[in-house]
Amino acid sequence: MRIMKKVLMGTMAIVMGALFTSCNKGNGKEIIRVSHNQAADHPTNIGLLAFEKYIEENLGDKYDVQIFPNELLGSQVNTVELTQTGAINFTVASNAILESFEDIYQIFNLPYLFTSPEHYHAVMDDKEIVDPIFKSTKKSGFEAVAWLDAGTRNFYTVKKPILTPDDLKGLKIRVQQSASNIRMMQLFGGSATPMGFGEVYTALQQNVIDGAENNELAVTSNKHGEVAKYYSYNMHQMVPDIVIGNERFLSNLSPEEREVFDKGFQIISRVQRDAWGDSVEKSIKQAKEEMNVQFFYPEVLPFQERVLPLHQEVMTSNPKLVPIYEKIQEVGKSMTGGKENE
Repeated sequence: MRIMKKVLMGTMAIVMGALFTSCNKGNGKEIIRVSHNQAADHPTNIGLLAFEKYIEENLGDKYDVQIFPNELLGSQVNTVELTQTGAINFTVASNAILESFEDIYQIFNLPYLFTSPEHYHAVMDDKEIVDPIFKSTKKSGFEAVAWLDAGTRNFYTVKKPILTPDDLKGLKIRVQQSASNIRMMQLFGGSATPMGFGEVYTALQQNVIDGAENNELAVTSNKHGEVAKYYSYNMHQMVPDIVIGNERFLSNLSPEEREVFDKGFQIISRVQRDAWGDSVEKSIKQAKEEMNVQFFYPEVLPFQERVLPLHQEVMTSNPKLVPIYEKIQEVGKSMTGGKENE
């Protein structure tokens, strides 16, 4: 069996390598592969299709952009690694996965870092804050080129709603694969179960986990609401998804081409964010009417109090985050008349 497994893995590697090599050029054009793990109707895919259109309208004589949704090229961990090597050009990665490549991304995984969606957007649009973070992975073979809105992350469960942190005791909750998110769940009192996003539906269905935490679109676009019927707005995180690009590909673009691509990256972010609000409204309606999901609005403060100690823990263990954290707090204070974040 071990020999057979090695043979199968070797065969798959050869097939994938041949696929990428044979598809590198099409009709004399260089193929640009863009991967993500969302459905075709998701705002992420809508933003990427706008990017495809813009690049091909301006550089269509040289580049053929191809979008691969639904983890067609592999899980996020796989596609980040493929982007590192240049086998694919761009992928959408969760902030949690990027944290494992460069711990400066820890900052965005902090629970209750932002006081509001407006605060969140203002920080993510502030180049002084995000550019050093986005460029921090160049040595790893990729850099971030755009951020995508992923709304607020909340708990959804199979057997009972989460109305207080104590309701999480004894529950196995899927979290993203990062040390920060595991620690966050420990402070909440639940049992953290890290796993890839594509595994969550089956894990919910088979009672491997009792619930998960994500935005409303995970409930509908990814069908989690077919199993998990209780969605609780405790709003513990606002974490961006990040579009990353292969560093070698980006550095080999001419200045004129890079200018077009940079405009394309801005289009991804703008179109995706414009589509986000409408998609959330439709998702809530669908979840209620077609999946019988119930929505709950617990008091947020008890949840905040459980996990705010994580801020100091992370600042102590990772001091380079302190100036970034302070800038984020300053932006928040400027938007709330100087009041401290409670």
